[in-house]
Amino acid sequence: MVRLIVTRLLGGVFVLFVVATVSFFLLRAAPGGPFASERAVPDAVRRNIEERYHLDQPMWQQYVTHMSRMARLDFGHSMKRQRTVNEMIADHSPHSLRLGLMAIVFATLFGTALGVTAAARRNTWVDHALMVVALLGISIPAFVLGPMFIRFFSLELGWFPPARAEGFTSYVMPAVVLGMIYAGTVARLARAGVLDTLGQDYVRTARAKGLSERVVVWKHALRLGVIPVITYLGPATAALISGSFVVEKIFQIPGLGFYFVDSVTSRDYPVLTGLLVFYVSFLVLLNLVVDILYGVIDPRTRGGR
Repeated sequence: MVRLIVTRLLGGVFVLFVVATVSFFLLRAAPGGPFASERAVPDAVRRNIEERYHLDQPMWQQYVTHMSRMARLDFGHSMKRQRTVNEMIADHSPHSLRLGLMAIVFATLFGTALGVTAAARRNTWVDHALMVVALLGISIPAFVLGPMFIRFFSLELGWFPPARAEGFTSYVMPAVVLGMIYAGTVARLARAGVLDTLGQDYVRTARAKGLSERVVVWKHALRLGVIPVITYLGPATAALISGSFVVEKIFQIPGLGFYFVDSVTSRDYPVLTGLLVFYVSFLVLLNLVVDILYGVIDPRTRGGR
């Protein structure tokens, strides 16, 4: 297990290096620049701007400066705002983190419950009805589901505030909206995994011992049946925690999603590169957690992994 962790960490460092390098060169290879759309400025002002952000240096020198900053976990200063990228991440990532964690908990619990129940009632009306619910969760986009939730649960019933991050209850609706599409996928994966596990010899042995179907499904079959779900939740959690621009915009959650999209349109090199590396760091870490959970849930995988 220790060897696995060390190998994955070294691989993760290499992945971060590649992401930082590729994003650096791709952004600068694209036509235009962060100040190309600005109104015409005097040459002296333009030179001062380029000097401040090291845009006047040769490409290789900019790259060395960029990577040396990254190695110190310094993502630089925004070209469009009077703030550093580290400050933006520190101030706004907690909102995305809280929203993402609530969404992934909802998606995991709700989706697993749907999938396992559907597998236990295979080819019945219950199975078909629950899979329709899962399909609706996957199909309805957040920009449609969000206003529907605001209209019904906030304006009609008054259960939750319609917007703004002003307490736990203000995160409930956006977390459910954000988690619905993931809950639908989790339900389908859980159903398929449990159905596959129900045909295993150890499950037939459990039935032969006289255990109830409920115990067989929820205690024995579920243990290995959730492995596809765990595989999916690694990158899904990273995506959720990194922020969703649509949901954050609808519910006015001041997370990282807005800044990521804005940095793409404004060509804010430090912000875009910093958020990409921040996102990939989460992805690497959560994939490592998934690998460790494999060994905990299914000891047969420890030798091969």
